[in-house]
Formats: sequence, structure tokens, C-alpha cells
Amino acid sequence: MARNAGTGSSETGDKTQRGIQSVEVGGRVLRALADARRPMALADLAAAAQIAPAQAHTYLVSLTRLGLIKRDHIDGHYEPGPLALRLGMLHLDHDPAYRAAVPRTQALAAEIGHSVAISLPTPQGPTIVHFAHAGSPLHVNLHVGTVMALAATATGRTYCAFQPAAHWQSIWTRQQATTNVPGLPAFQEALAAIRERGMERSIDSPSPAVSSLAMPLLDDAGALRLILTAIGSTGAIDVDWAGPVARALRAALDDIADVFAHADTHA
Repeated sequence: MARNAGTGSSETGDKTQRGIQSVEVGGRVLRALADARRPMALADLAAAAQIAPAQAHTYLVSLTRLGLIKRDHIDGHYEPGPLALRLGMLHLDHDPAYRAAVPRTQALAAEIGHSVAISLPTPQGPTIVHFAHAGSPLHVNLHVGTVMALAATATGRTYCAFQPAAHWQSIWTRQQATTNVPGLPAFQEALAAIRERGMERSIDSPSPAVSSLAMPLLDDAGALRLILTAIGSTGAIDVDWAGPVARALRAALDDIADVFAHADTHA
């Protein structure tokens, strides 16, 4: 997937194009937040962007008004805002794996009678980018933009199992400080079992009476592209490793992989 280029003046041929310096400084603030992979306090964000805190504050006010950044009213930390999410979704529309997954996920939810989420591996953790509703309403707050907890959810554990530890260990460490999660050796052992099974489940966790089954989509190089998670009421959804939901999830992922591979070879 494409990454944004750096800031500063750009060159076309032999001519240097003029830019707007204040916009580029604002871009440095956004990049510092993206690189940090976590909500940041004003002072930390200013230091990362290499500007004074007072200057950073004026940029953050404007970026917040635009929706590119939002401020948590409890701890005052800054994180990506709703416009940043919408821009990310626009980028997703050009990702062949995501494009292949959306219609198949809608059909899967109708087939199994349970909601299905598509989550992407982002620097902040596994993030829901599409949610296909089906069946009875769930007593759980899941929506596009939700970042799933690593140790407490099937999606989070699947995210960790199929990526290098360097991609998630700092997030896991921060979450360990606020939640009751297993130690790293035990967690690594659980991840090895997930890789062997090719799937993971949660029962009554992290929300009581809600269970889920998650499976990854890997590309030809073994890189994690997305995670499909079927979610339903405990007792109503079958999360057996070889049950009908597991078989339907696997069939859907096989279909998505075929479409994705075909699109990738013709890109």
C-alpha cells in the first residue's frame, strides 16, 4: 500500500514548486502523531514535530476544527480525527484486498446470520474498517474505527499471531499496564497455537454474552492483509473450530483471496 511522501518543497523537472509553509508544519504535526502510533499529549506532540508547544497548540486547534485530529476530553491527549479516518477509507477503496472483501463479507453475514467485521492491521492495532450487521443486535460497541484490544479479543490475538512482534509489542505493553493480560511468554505461546489452527475465538470476552471467531487473510508473501471476525451472541453463534461458522469464514476468505490475487496480477 502506498505511503505519503515527505514534506517540504517538491520538484517537478528542474523547477522547485512553491508551497505553503504553515500547511507543511501542520503536516509535520500529523506525521508525528501517525509515527507515534498512540494518542499524544501536547508537549510530546510538539517535541516530536520539532516545534514549540505554543505553536503546536495553534496548529492543533485548526487541525481539530478540520476533523483531522481530535482531543480526548478526559486526559487531553490528541489522536486521529474523523476526517483522517475518512481519508484513510478513501485510500482503502484502492486496496484490492479490501475491495474484494466488502461484498463477500456482506454475503457471509447474511449466510451465517451473524455480524462480520473486516479489520485491517494498522499501527494503532487491528482496526475495524467495515462492519456487516446481521442477526439480533449485540450488546457491544463495535463500529468502523474501533481498534480492538490485543490480548482480550480474538481479532487482537489474530493480529498479533500473524505479524512480527515488533509491530505490536509496544501496544501490548501499554495495554498490559491497564488490563489483566497474560505475561508475554504465555501470550507468545497462545499466538503459536493460533498460527497452527489458522483461527482464534473468544467466548464471553471481552463482553459478556458475546462470542467471536476470527481468521486472517495473508498474501503470497505471508503478510497479514486483513482479518474477518464473525460476532454473535454466546450460545447462538457456533465458534467450534470445525463448525459451520468456521467453514463459512474459511470459504469466504478463499473467495476473497482468489479475487485479490486476480486483481493483484492485473494491477
